[in-house]
Amino acid sequence: MKEISLYILLFVAITSYSQEATYNIQDGYIAGGYDVVTYFENNPIVGDNKFVFKYDNVSFKFSTERTLNLFKHAPQKYMPQYGGWCAYAIALKNKRVTVNPNTYEIRDGKLYLFYNTRLINTHKKWLSKKPEVLILKANDNWSTILMN
Repeated sequence: MKEISLYILLFVAITSYSQEATYNIQDGYIAGGYDVVTYFENNPIVGDNKFVFKYDNVSFKFSTERTLNLFKHAPQKYMPQYGGWCAYAIALKNKRVTVNPNTYEIRDGKLYLFYNTRLINTHKKWLSKKPEVLILKANDNWSTILMN
């Protein structure tokens, strides 16, 4: 019986690590707790604790019941690309880098998030280096990251 409990504990630990590696969970939520639907309305808003929803074993916050329901009906439409990690870093460095949830782009109906500090704004770099080419590179790199 102890062996079974040990295997269950090991499975839970591996699954948790895998989810953390796949998704950028800042402050316990995708996109640092911002409502991912509101990015598509060009007005990103921090979600409310009243509207939390788990999808693919990670938590999302929403600002209203309306945005929560929009997400529930089409979660893939609103998911940040590359698990919410910095799109520029995935493309050029094949690395997961946290983001500033206020630095984003909607391109071809997809949400891309970026690292941004006073000294480095990867979204500006992204725009200066042909985003359509970077997206192809990031897609390839992301596939590799998910396999490891």
